[in-house]
Amino acid sequence: MAAQTRDALRAEGALDRLAEAADLDPDLLVEDFGSLAPHAAGELAAAEVLLTHWGAPPLTPAALATMPRLRAVVHAAGSVKHHVTDAVWARGIAVSSAAAANALPVAEYTVAAILFSGKRVLDSARAYTAHRAAFPLLPFHAGGGNYRRTVGVVAASHIGRRVLELLRPYDLRLLVHDPYLDEAGAKELGAEWAELDELARRSDVVTIHAPQLPETRHLFDARRLALLPDGATLVNTARGSLVDTEALTAELLSGRISAVLDVTEPDVPPADSPLYDLPNVLLTPHIAGSLGNELLRMADLAAEEITRYARGLPFHHAVDAADLIRSA
Repeated sequence: MAAQTRDALRAEGALDRLAEAADLDPDLLVEDFGSLAPHAAGELAAAEVLLTHWGAPPLTPAALATMPRLRAVVHAAGSVKHHVTDAVWARGIAVSSAAAANALPVAEYTVAAILFSGKRVLDSARAYTAHRAAFPLLPFHAGGGNYRRTVGVVAASHIGRRVLELLRPYDLRLLVHDPYLDEAGAKELGAEWAELDELARRSDVVTIHAPQLPETRHLFDARRLALLPDGATLVNTARGSLVDTEALTAELLSGRISAVLDVTEPDVPPADSPLYDLPNVLLTPHIAGSLGNELLRMADLAAEEITRYARGLPFHHAVDAADLIRSA
């Protein structure tokens, strides 16, 4: 993992639980398999389980050659696509991920964004600041509120399913689109299955939780964004590439829709991007996922997986190579 990641885990005490589950030396950090210190090379040669996190270098054939005893990779974060290569699967190495734990704060952020958009919280806060006095609330909030609003969830992923679960107690109409989900499956999740264009047309809020794949690039392009009703809100906590940023910016500049964007393409918009200043945009720097003490949740899951491995049990959160083609 990256040194910054290790230091953050240490600051939150997240490495303590991991040290209870395995013989772990927090000072032994590998950021590049190509330039290993002799001590690190010796430890890797003897390692049976590799603990990884954000910033992990790719597990290439050359890297794996330095770890002849490696039997498992436990990723104390979400996606493993950045570092688990085909060579890992070819070696028969088991892989586990804490994606399920990381899904929780993303879903919570999303639900907050949905409810705040219905209550027009961002608009109200800015209007209050501008007036610096009371202003007529009933006319300002006409058409707003969270009673029987329609929320469209794009993809029944770990996060999408959790969002649907958290929204169930509210008086909302829930739609879901996922090409791997049928109407019966959607009903089990408390939602109505809808084609993506239909979901866009009917939703007051659309929240995106699809994986980043070639076929999902610009899933919401100019044509599909134009289907959103006037006053709708687009929430993206998935990947910036799922939305055509240029087309979205044009819609937002018109004032027709609003957006809550925790991810963009590029990852950091240019300094002159209108997204920073538009009153109908809430732009955050990829904070929906685990941060602060939420790192403990992922570390706890990883520790449980390592404990299971030590006991000869299969991982609870094993990653299947075949599933990676349709996951984040």
